[in-house]
Amino acid sequence: MSKANSAENEKPATSLGEPGAAAHVDGGDNGSGPNAEADEYNELLASLGRTYDQDCRVAVHEAGHIVAARLLGHPLGGATVDPDPNGKYGGLVWGPRHSVAYGRDDDLDEVPEICDKLREMMPADGEPRTDAADIYLHALNRCIELVAASVAERMLLDGEPVPSVSDVEHAMKYASLVCKSPEAADRFVRLCEAMADDLLRPYGDVVIALSTVLRTKRTLNGREIDKIIWDVETRKALAIEHRRRAEWRKAEVDAERFRAQCVATLPQRRHVLHQTRCVISDTDDQMARRT
Repeated sequence: MSKANSAENEKPATSLGEPGAAAHVDGGDNGSGPNAEADEYNELLASLGRTYDQDCRVAVHEAGHIVAARLLGHPLGGATVDPDPNGKYGGLVWGPRHSVAYGRDDDLDEVPEICDKLREMMPADGEPRTDAADIYLHALNRCIELVAASVAERMLLDGEPVPSVSDVEHAMKYASLVCKSPEAADRFVRLCEAMADDLLRPYGDVVIALSTVLRTKRTLNGREIDKIIWDVETRKALAIEHRRRAEWRKAEVDAERFRAQCVATLPQRRHVLHQTRCVISDTDDQMARRT
């Protein structure tokens, strides 16, 4: 989410680049020219009370949530960069069975309540943690998804991210499941930020593509999100394959040129070799006569 009082509870996206998604999402064309579209976009921003830079930041923020969730194998229901009329959020990502990101719109305290209940089930000191492994992994993945939004902003935009209170609060709640002290929880969140950066950096182009389409269409469902991701990854794979084939063809041309040069100089090299053998033979004969 991208606003200080936003609500983000449970559930985020399938695997990035998952087969079966189409290759392109068309933003639509109403027949108007680019100037008219720009005017319409500026009017929209004015009605939302946003600047262009603020809208870009919201889009990158939500795209960071999206890509992290998909990379971690979590399905998504959709995303929007339009704010809630009641000011609950500035942008939103939600799971396949929910109306808002990570939870339900009518239960804003779900994450704190879940974490409080799970904390009672966490093993005490000296107890085996095997049975709680799923909870530890859940907390790690959710923290990565939550902090990925600010990480994406740092990757692609100038300046520091605009704080999202809900992201920070929920990340600290999940961190408190596996850490005892606030200091340890803070270091756990920093670790998740490093892991989110490691996760997102190879897919910066996907974040850019998603944020661009989000600003254009304003809202995307889960299927449209997958189409955009699949399109970017497919184009990237095709570009890599084209480059590989071009390099292979260049290697073939260079090898053919080298072979032709060898064939062209073969008679000359044979003549030089013959002369060398004659000189060696004459030298051997002279040495034999001296002895």
